[in-house]
Amino acid sequence: MAGRGRRGHGEGSIFQTADGRWRASVDLGWHDGRRRRKYALRRTRREAATWLQETLQAQRNGTLVRESVTVSAWFPTYLEKVAAPKVRPSTLVNYERDFRRHIEPSLGRIKLDKLEPRHLADLYAAKTAAGLSAASVRHIHATLRRSLNVAMKWGLVSRNVALLVDPPSRQEYRVEPLTVDEARQVLSAAPGERLEARWVAALTLGLRQGEALGLCWEDVDLDTATVRIRRQLARGRAGEPARFTSLKSARSARTLSMPPYLVEALRRHREAQEVERAAALVWVDPQLVFTTPIGSALDASNDAKAFKALLRVAGVRPVRLHDLRHTAASLLLAQGMHPRVVMEVLGHSQIGLTMNTYSHVMPSMLGEAATSMQTALWGERP
Repeated sequence: MAGRGRRGHGEGSIFQTADGRWRASVDLGWHDGRRRRKYALRRTRREAATWLQETLQAQRNGTLVRESVTVSAWFPTYLEKVAAPKVRPSTLVNYERDFRRHIEPSLGRIKLDKLEPRHLADLYAAKTAAGLSAASVRHIHATLRRSLNVAMKWGLVSRNVALLVDPPSRQEYRVEPLTVDEARQVLSAAPGERLEARWVAALTLGLRQGEALGLCWEDVDLDTATVRIRRQLARGRAGEPARFTSLKSARSARTLSMPPYLVEALRRHREAQEVERAAALVWVDPQLVFTTPIGSALDASNDAKAFKALLRVAGVRPVRLHDLRHTAASLLLAQGMHPRVVMEVLGHSQIGLTMNTYSHVMPSMLGEAATSMQTALWGERP
């Protein structure tokens, strides 16, 4: 058994344990009637002395972490007390999903002040190897970075290790909307579907999913063929129902003109909904345009599954539901619509977002611009 070593002058409390390692401790004083100390176990006396000096300096500077908690214990506190009052409900759902699916299984039992850059790097590498996209891993990284930044402000950690780790490089995402023929196939397969008008609205107006699911009859004027986008339906946290929330940005609030085909689809939808409502024992929400057969709000996941089923019926390649929005924008641009108008239709906050997202459509528009210039100056088309 190794003997216990005497601590050197000015070192504080350092002694050797039975297995030959060195244990250093710092007296934190009395708290809640108990004497508190902070300990560290190191391989050599020098390492223990270094830790002790750094800890004593942090104590003098007022930056010492007095008591640590695990990642699992910290995250619910962060979500409830910090994130929930500040972020959108859908954003909070994403934070909780990242924690439950990815962060807690790998890092949950590690104390915050014991987190090292390698822990995060290993997590990102494992998720990438498991097939998670770079964007998803970057989202996990951002969630960790925000939560650890708050933990540092609260004195639970002395540094934010997420700032010391680089997430996977951002992958350039290329929008792949439906072609004109594919869009027509979808529209041809939609008649007879219970939610035909839902898909027509998404394709012709470029609505976000939450905007479409949150659409209310009071905002739809079939006589003037206009629709107001004023709010959206956001999925709730685990065990909570979806609820109305504000739109993504102030520019997202807009009034859109509807093509005649959509107006007629909505007329048929309203008539069919009245039949369902008369047959239902209870109709949950009379204001919503798109509902379940008992008038309750559509679940976002089930809505996406219904769209996938429609694609199979139409014989169209699998695309995301959000790609209907991209399709609407691309079709408008391909028809020569000015990007500023497309920006207003989509409810983008900045024209740059529209231009960058749909840059793949621009080359054909530039060619048309050259043709228009030829016609304007020389009166003939090339």
